Amino acid sequence: MIRGLYTAAAGMLTQESRHDTAVQNLANINTPGYKQVNSVARSFPEMLLSMVGGASDVPATRIGKLNTGVFAEEALSIYQQGVIRESSKPTDFALVSDMEMTDPATGQPIRFDGSGKYVNADGEVFYKPEAFFTVQDQNGELRYTKDGSFKVALDGSLLTQEGYQVLDSNNRPIVLTGPADRFKVDEQGYVLNPATGARGARLGVAVVGQPYQMVREGNGVFRIDDPQEAGVRPVGGTDRVEVRQHYIESSNVNASEVMVDMNTALRAYEANQKVIQFYDKSLEKAVNEVGRV
Repeated sequence: MIRGLYTAAAGMLTQESRHDTAVQNLANINTPGYKQVNSVARSFPEMLLSMVGGASDVPATRIGKLNTGVFAEEALSIYQQGVIRESSKPTDFALVSDMEMTDPATGQPIRFDGSGKYVNADGEVFYKPEAFFTVQDQNGELRYTKDGSFKVALDGSLLTQEGYQVLDSNNRPIVLTGPADRFKVDEQGYVLNPATGARGARLGVAVVGQPYQMVREGNGVFRIDDPQEAGVRPVGGTDRVEVRQHYIESSNVNASEVMVDMNTALRAYEANQKVIQFYDKSLEKAVNEVGRV
């Protein structure tokens, strides 16, 4: 009986985490560059139940397997590109990327699923590379973001909305020397001289080969603990990445999908709650009524 109580409680905690994830997605549906998060649940290891006889010569009878509950294992970000919408600000930027990879086993182009994942016939897992703006936090650490709604500080520094420095391809802060309304960047990310059209510094755009190695920190930025393992490199000339000025990438949250997931989590939470109430009443009866007999 107590085992069932623990199983239902674990289910409630898992559905609470799933519900919180859905609420977070809905709260950021209008956040530029936000990537939807999906909660992943996993069951505890199964137990093998056997009935043991009273005598030593009676063999144990196998009853079967028992699942002992479920827990919220992790939350995975979906890096599918959001809708690119036009804005009127010269400091707004969007990255349009469609990276290609070739399956080494077949030599054919890989067709990734909606989450940017592909598993070949040999069981090898490949992830679609993604492009990110490179920024620097207040501690001088590199961070990565899809949110290109930048702003200009009083000293001309190009900053994110949270105050992170926007870096160039050499990881140096980008500083505007003229008015923001004359700030021009071409499709490859090079800052152009408004008078001559000559190229200057290039916006720091990094390609992440293993985006699921990224750690979400909040404020629209991601951290990478091991850049080599994550396959971080500067964007190359052959990469299908385009920088669009006067555009913003919207969040990729699917509102209808998130609403269904949130309601499903709520119903499952209520079901587990009913199970706990049943066990509570059963235990109360066992202690107060059966115990007196």
